[in-house]
Amino acid sequence: MQFNIPTLLTLFRIVLIPFFVLAFYLPFSWAPFLCAFIFWFAAITDWFDGFLARRWNQSTRFGAFLDPVADKVMVVVALVLVVQHYHAWWVTLPAATMIAREIIISALREWMAEIGKRSSVAVSWIGKAKTMAQMLALIGMLWRPNMWIEYTGIGLFFIAAVLTFWSMFQYLAAARGDLLEP
Repeated sequence: MQFNIPTLLTLFRIVLIPFFVLAFYLPFSWAPFLCAFIFWFAAITDWFDGFLARRWNQSTRFGAFLDPVADKVMVVVALVLVVQHYHAWWVTLPAATMIAREIIISALREWMAEIGKRSSVAVSWIGKAKTMAQMLALIGMLWRPNMWIEYTGIGLFFIAAVLTFWSMFQYLAAARGDLLEP
């Protein structure tokens, strides 16, 4: 296993997960800010590790495996915290949809790679827009410093939910021929 700066950033992102969970439950007025800040910092390392891996030509198999795992675990944990805070169907339903989409698309990508057709389920601009909306929404919904940021986060959360469906159907349509083959 080869460790380099991009891989270490990915591992660091995983290490940050329990810290933003603990910050979420701290009984202090500044805890939501700390939770959102740690989540934001982890999200920034996600962009930065990919940038560095490409820029420095330091992509590794371990990093290619670990990066999406770290992303998905980080987002799923944040979604669980947001659902727990709001305790409402209108947050739980989109969050469950986002989690289900991640599982479905991860399984689809794995299966397509097995049959040698990974490129037909590559990340699209819709998936990237979904991720951006989702990250910003989660930051706003974890932080909640005022109603404007919270409502903006909730609005982005619903935009992310729509983009979640759109990107999922896009990926499934791209793989339709292979999925329906006898």
